[in-house]
Parts: sequence; C-alpha cells; structure tokens
Amino acid sequence: MIICIGEIVWDIFESGKVLGGAPLNVAYQLSTLGHDVRLISRVGQDEFGRAAVEKIGYLGLPQHTIQYDPKYQTGKVLVHINDANEPSFDILSPAAWDFINPPENERSSGEPFHLVLGTLAQRSKVSLATIRSLLPAADTVFYDVNLRPPHTPAQHVLESLVHADVGKMNKEELTEITRWASLPSGSLKEMARAIFTTFNLEVLAVTLGSAGALLVCREGIFTHAGFPVQVADTVGAGDAFFAGLIDGILKKSAWQECLAQANQRGAYVASRAGATPDMSTFQKLLKAEDKT
Repeated sequence: MIICIGEIVWDIFESGKVLGGAPLNVAYQLSTLGHDVRLISRVGQDEFGRAAVEKIGYLGLPQHTIQYDPKYQTGKVLVHINDANEPSFDILSPAAWDFINPPENERSSGEPFHLVLGTLAQRSKVSLATIRSLLPAADTVFYDVNLRPPHTPAQHVLESLVHADVGKMNKEELTEITRWASLPSGSLKEMARAIFTTFNLEVLAVTLGSAGALLVCREGIFTHAGFPVQVADTVGAGDAFFAGLIDGILKKSAWQECLAQANQRGAYVASRAGATPDMSTFQKLLKAEDKT
C-alpha cells in the first residue's frame, strides 16, 4: 500500500477549474500503474468538496480516506500561466487540508505501507503533526520538495529530507536547498551529490525541465535527456515524473529505466491540459512501442 498525504485543491485557471494537488496527482498516476493507493486529505463541506470527492472516485481512487472539515473550505489555488507555459500559484489559506487528522484505519491495520509527502501540507501544525506521526511506520518515505513560497519554509524542507529515503527536487530547488543546508555550491551534479550524502538518502532525483533529469544513488549518478513534447501546461508533470520514479524504484528497475519511465510519464502529462489527464492513450502508446 502507498499512502499519499497532503493537499487537495482546485486549480483555478482562466479557462476553468481542475482538481489537483501534488499528493492527488501522484496518487492518480500510481493507481494507473497498478499500485494500491490511499489518498489522505481533507476537503470542506461545500460544493467544491463534494465535487472533489466525486472526481476522486471518477479517477479510480478510494474516497473513504478523504476527510470532511465542518469549518474550513476546500482548498483553491489560482494558477497563472506565463508565455513560456510555466505556472505560478496563489495558494489560498487557510483551507480544509490544513487540518488533516491521523488516518486511524490505515495506521491501525498493521498493513505495511510506503509514504509519499511534500512540503506544502506541513504549513499548519495540525497536518504537520499528522504527517510526522506516519513517518516512523513507513517502509519507504518518498519526499517531493515542491517549494511554494511562503508556505514552504527551509525548516520544513530540511527536516523532511532528514526523514526521507527518496527525495525529488528541481534544479532551482537544488540550488536553494544547497544554500539552506550551508553546503558548497558547484555544478548540478556536485550539489546533488552533496545533498544526497548530507541527508543520507537512498535516491535523489533532480528534474531539469526540458533537459530531462539526473538521479543520484549509491551506484553513482545517472542522467536522462528527457522526451521532447509540445507543452500544453506543466501543471502535474513533476508529479507524474515522481510517480514513474516511485514505480520504478518499488519494482527494482534499473536506474536508467527508472529515469526514462519517469521522464516519459512527466513529458506526456506536460503535453496535456491539466494535472490528471486520461492515461489510457499513454498506455496504448507504450504498448505500441513495446511491439516495435
């Protein structure tokens, strides 16, 4: 079982709204890869909350682990896309996902689980305490930095890296965390190796946008140049990358294969509008490639 915990939000674009939030995006992608996934989050008792839970069911994810908050509204994020198709985010606060309670059924079942988390949901004391309560029991902790200033302070990032087994960040986050951890700056590979070593990680992945990604592990440093696509928007692409990486790690794929799968999935999502596109076409493309 894989538990993805954190925010559920409606991403509000000029063209309309799309359900998102990194934990939901990763959970969706992992479910399309055949994993048993639990999404732990919280929505308001409002129209947006009811629509979110309905959409979660449509995406094939369990709905029973979604909590309802009687006071706070379902999370919303105002998304602005610039001329380079890069998003910026205005995350409204407070939101229902700031008050996630411990998932008692999942914790008490005794079933082994892996944990996927980010930084944003740690902005409130309640959700932070819930996330920290799950860390000791997790077989593997997968952590995606996902900086969203001012909601993701250095303290939460550095503490999360201490607990993580597998970390993911982009190249800008790599530079920022290098500074926060008082590590020497250098090339991307040098900084990635320093963070990998300092926080005793098993794996560190650094996404490089259109240039692909690099991966640091005990066996060395691996790179992949990525897959060129016509970008629709990049919302959810990093989450799809992370899901592909997690799948490869859990299946003990070769490191180069892990990177290729992660990049391919991320590129496909970047070529589609929204963070949770229908992945059936992608699966058909993969099968066609396998036949050739």
